[in-house]
Amino acid sequence: MENKKIIKQFKLAAELMELHDENPFKIRSYTNAVGALELVEEPLEQMAQAQLESIQGVGKGIAAKIVEINQNGSFAELDQMLEVTPNGVVEMLRIKGIGPKKVRNLWKELGAETVEELLEACEQDRVSKLKGFGAKTQENIKQALLFTQQNRGKLLYAEAEAMAEELLQRIKAVLPEAQVELVGEVRRRMEIVTALQFVLGSGAPVQAHQALQSMPELEEDEKNSGPFAWRGSHVNSGLPVEVKLVPAERFANEVLLHSAAPAHLAQPFTSSTNLLTVVREQNYASEADIYKSAGMAYIAPELREGTNELQLALENKLPTLLEVSDLKGSLHNHSTYSDGAHTLEQMATFLRDEGYTYLGISDHSKTASYAGGLREGDVLRQHKEIDELNKKLAPFKIFKGIESDILGDGSLDYEEDILKTFDFIVASIHSSLNMDEQKATTRLITAIENPYTTMLGHPTGRLLLRREGYPINHKMVIDACAANNVIIEINSNPWRLDLDWRYVQYALEKGVMLSINPDAHHTNGYADMKYGVLVGRKGGLTKAMTFNTKSAEEVEKYFRERKERIK
Repeated sequence: MENKKIIKQFKLAAELMELHDENPFKIRSYTNAVGALELVEEPLEQMAQAQLESIQGVGKGIAAKIVEINQNGSFAELDQMLEVTPNGVVEMLRIKGIGPKKVRNLWKELGAETVEELLEACEQDRVSKLKGFGAKTQENIKQALLFTQQNRGKLLYAEAEAMAEELLQRIKAVLPEAQVELVGEVRRRMEIVTALQFVLGSGAPVQAHQALQSMPELEEDEKNSGPFAWRGSHVNSGLPVEVKLVPAERFANEVLLHSAAPAHLAQPFTSSTNLLTVVREQNYASEADIYKSAGMAYIAPELREGTNELQLALENKLPTLLEVSDLKGSLHNHSTYSDGAHTLEQMATFLRDEGYTYLGISDHSKTASYAGGLREGDVLRQHKEIDELNKKLAPFKIFKGIESDILGDGSLDYEEDILKTFDFIVASIHSSLNMDEQKATTRLITAIENPYTTMLGHPTGRLLLRREGYPINHKMVIDACAANNVIIEINSNPWRLDLDWRYVQYALEKGVMLSINPDAHHTNGYADMKYGVLVGRKGGLTKAMTFNTKSAEEVEKYFRERKERIK
């Protein structure tokens, strides 16, 4: 079992203990263990109990439970708490903005045991009457529940991709003679996935159908399946699965049809022809042959959204899309100075050992006290350590950054004498998220116009499937970045993926550079840059327009010259 899944069980156990009002010292031992385990890079599943006990912050009891998890998939104490807690109450623990104590009040005082009952209580104005809640909290809970309800049965791309790839290999294993391709939302790299789709080319559809039925990972929906389509669900995730069964000679045609948005297929590229017409005319050996027949260059699946890609393909002007291998460094990362799991040196050496040449450290600023934000003295202490590490780790370079909170009026939360000590500043909103479009846009633009703002962090503050972002006028914000020479990050955390890919093209048209930022709080977080690259590719992002494809020397020169222009 992966470390993060083991840690997730201890986090849940601590929440359930607080929910059931257990001994606070016991709860603290679990939360301390979570903090200790997050620092461990070696696989916990491979460790014996004695080795687990040697981890600082992990005692004999926690070590025994990790061994139990590795053997049974869970541990008895957690199972016992889950048995006496309604599933709906456990689900309430995921509501943003309310902790276990408030959930206990909703359960015990209101009698709500399901999220549906809680939503009904909100609509009947009963939650606001509880002590410690009020109308605003009630409305926040209601909106969170409606948002969750709307997104039920959907997965983040990062979760769905792994499942889809694993399922693809399993289908190939049970049907080695067939042609199989992953299509749909996963192949188009959509940030949210509602179904796993495959095209299977075979001359024996009955046998193929039987093979799919025999797979333990899948559960068939017999009512909606048919001779040319197997439909059902993925057992572990519940995500719908569809496998189109097509003749081998139609395989490439069907793969293209199911790997493009309807607008891509229906958009005319001559006065009377679209791709749908071309695909129906004859059978092709490959997707590339279909585009060639239409007189255009091959279009990568992530670009097939019906924007301007057909015209670019006709003119042979499609961009050479960004690759993960193009990235030279990583900006916007956190360390133990604020809420990161690893020290500054650990974050730097890990990144260096992965083949990158620089790290931008941007811990939280002082307003973010909940995340251990750096006060002025902490900033100076960190800068001293960076200077020492830069001598020790050269030629690897650490740049002095901060993720400065954008305050309600759009200002940054340090005085100029501190702001000017940083190499770069990522400006982000973390508080007062209930804004209308005008207020949010004005707040962002004010921060963008601050001469010390180098980069705009996660522009909408969204958490996919968890929380809607605050509404902004994207074009006005991007225009302001263009006018003030401010980079926009694509926050690569799978929950964020913000800037949204739908606005990447506009940013590029305005000459705004983008930076693929993992917002890493752990060395494992650097791997999330892959998802930021995929978001950029969907918007047509190239190496030339990606800031962190620059060398360490180029980045240093950019930061220095930008600061020199501040009057």
